[in-house]
Amino acid sequence: MSKILITGSAGFIGFHLSIKLLNMGKEVVGIDNINNYYDPKLKNSRLKILKKYKSFTFYKIDIQDENKLKKVFIKNKIKYVVNLAAQAGVRYSLINPKSYIDTNIVGFYNILNLSRIYKIKHFVYASTSSVYGALTNLPFKETYSTDHPIQLYAATKKSNEIIAHSYSHIYNIPTTGLRFFTVYGPWGRPDMALFKFTKNILLKKKIEVFNFGKHTRDFTYVEDIVQGIIKSIYNIPKSSKKFNFKKPLLSYSSAPFTIYNIGNGKSVKLMKYIYEIENYLKIKSKKKFLKLQKGDIQDTHSDLTKIKKKLDYKSTTSVKEGVKRFLDWYLLYYKIK
Repeated sequence: MSKILITGSAGFIGFHLSIKLLNMGKEVVGIDNINNYYDPKLKNSRLKILKKYKSFTFYKIDIQDENKLKKVFIKNKIKYVVNLAAQAGVRYSLINPKSYIDTNIVGFYNILNLSRIYKIKHFVYASTSSVYGALTNLPFKETYSTDHPIQLYAATKKSNEIIAHSYSHIYNIPTTGLRFFTVYGPWGRPDMALFKFTKNILLKKKIEVFNFGKHTRDFTYVEDIVQGIIKSIYNIPKSSKKFNFKKPLLSYSSAPFTIYNIGNGKSVKLMKYIYEIENYLKIKSKKKFLKLQKGDIQDTHSDLTKIKKKLDYKSTTSVKEGVKRFLDWYLLYYKIK
């Protein structure tokens, strides 16, 4: 059976992807460094569930460690790679920029280069809607310019796309970049809005609402993201005959390379998102309205035309249902009655 390597397997999306593939009968090799960017207890709780599967093999490795990674590739005969390990978070990139270079550039290169050396079938990696930067032309299409990132996190992810394309072109290794749009759901990251809002509302503390609540986001439920990732793993890109060397567009390439938006396809007001939390908890939040934070994108909205056509992708979970599922998990995990 073809083994799938998932980096960041103890992370939010990596955990959900691993569970789904394991339940499909796939063999999964997981890598994670279990760092303390957020509470490692949450990562270890996810990992405890994954380790119950006989077809799951785990290595505690930092993707900056090329020698240890090499041993994993040799021992496990990896055929597919999904690189989700990254230093995440827009705001943290303003505080600790070096960690983004170390993980998102050096670590990314290590995984990609080993994928080339050991001739894996397909290299899939996480990008982000943040690459669209200061664009205001909604919805965001893959063909739009991403040359104006407004924080380092986005810049490193844009770099991943460019590096992947160069490898696809030179070495003919198929690569697919997935631009995720505001992923949320059970087992989510504590640094994200839904987690923070829920915690403070339950503690009767004020929630920080940036841009005076005028944000809109393409909130995407994690299980919808996962089904898109799985579809992409087994849909290996080929060089496009439509590529025009005089007028190149990112949606086509002369190399086996592609980029997809993965979102919900709808733009939802932040205040609506907060309302769904309040409504389910039956608690009115206390709000502290603040100005737009440096590095924040005001509005996001994904154009899903390409991924629907190529992968038959569908986002089926409403924000109301997704928030409910998160809150059900949160109250159970933290034993709140």
